[in-house]
Amino acid sequence: MESFLGNHKTQSWNKGKLVGQKAPLKLKEIWAIRIRLELSQCTRDLALFNLALDSKLRGCDLLKLKVRDISHGDRIYTRAIVMQQKTSRPVQFEITEQTRNSIARWIDHAHLSSDSYLFSSRIHDSLHLSTRQYARIVHKWVKLIGLDPSNYGTHTMRRTKASLIYRRTKNLRAVQLLLGHTKLESTVRYLGIEVDDALEIAEQTEV
Repeated sequence: MESFLGNHKTQSWNKGKLVGQKAPLKLKEIWAIRIRLELSQCTRDLALFNLALDSKLRGCDLLKLKVRDISHGDRIYTRAIVMQQKTSRPVQFEITEQTRNSIARWIDHAHLSSDSYLFSSRIHDSLHLSTRQYARIVHKWVKLIGLDPSNYGTHTMRRTKASLIYRRTKNLRAVQLLLGHTKLESTVRYLGIEVDDALEIAEQTEV
């Protein structure tokens, strides 16, 4: 939004900037949370945590997943495809063995049927977890390992594996496809890689 003061045009301070972008988790933080959830026998949360990382889905798409979307009978798919609510475009994602195992345990524990939502809500009026409930769960996870929850959110889960993949491969096109972005520029902005890469170069340059 722009404002005009006399003959002077002033740009909004946040024009073109990502405000409040939530940090991705580091690999050691992922494992720290996983271990806490396993030790606490939080079957649902472990399945949700693992699937959120693998799928790289927005919260609205992740929470609407049904058992049939990621499995057939007793077999959890190694890959699944989901139609994104925001873009109305399909996106495909991998389901790793670790995630498949945790999902299978959750389905068995909760006695879910093929038509059940994977992550149902305990609130009577809601069929599945809401994005607000999901945000509170993410905050609980990061607090478990001593992180400041104000720096993390549901997009942390979407960004984490994408950021790790980019760091390892520098393949922006691959990350774009995995996130379901229509434009490469969106992926660049989403990961914040221009700033991070510039800082890495600066840190490696002595003057």
